[in-house]
Amino acid sequence: NPRFDMQQIALDIGIARLPSLEDYLAGPNEAALAKLRECLGSKNTFVPLYLWGPAASGKSHLLRAAYEQLNLRGLTVGWMNAQTPACEFDESWGAIVMDDVQDYDEQQQQQAFSWMVQAQSAQILVLAAGLWPPIDLRVREDLRNRLGWGHVFALDVLSEEQRRAVLRHEADARGIFLSDDVLDFMLKHFQRDLSSLMQLL
Repeated sequence: NPRFDMQQIALDIGIARLPSLEDYLAGPNEAALAKLRECLGSKNTFVPLYLWGPAASGKSHLLRAAYEQLNLRGLTVGWMNAQTPACEFDESWGAIVMDDVQDYDEQQQQQAFSWMVQAQSAQILVLAAGLWPPIDLRVREDLRNRLGWGHVFALDVLSEEQRRAVLRHEADARGIFLSDDVLDFMLKHFQRDLSSLMQLL
């Protein structure tokens, strides 16, 4: 019998891709996305932009996408979330991004306020996000006021059909075909928020 040498070929389905604005299905959040694009596209936009909404509404995706876009432009960006140790403002930063502000401890709140004051003085872009509108945040008053004086946009969670569209788009990008049956199964038997569905994919 002839001998066949078998060679394994890796299936290129890809790993998690970096978030981008192009991958964000805005749905009801088109106005917020447009304002974010405007802020990122202008060299003279120094008014802070604050995004708020429930979990899985896309706040962190948009901030991470903005962070990546700013990096691609060659800017060093200050980043803070609830898991980031507080650090001093760096004068080399071209922008600052702050996520999950509702979870900041006292030291992080102090640092976030300091960052915003110095960012305004340096005239650099400030992007921030949290679960609630600034007025409802349980943070120090001076930070709450700073977060609320600029552009403030509420984000809504995508509908089921919109979540299906996002999953199909991400699956297509990885070379995976998702049938309606598979999508039905995912939405019926697993957590339905987009973040969990993306991890499952």
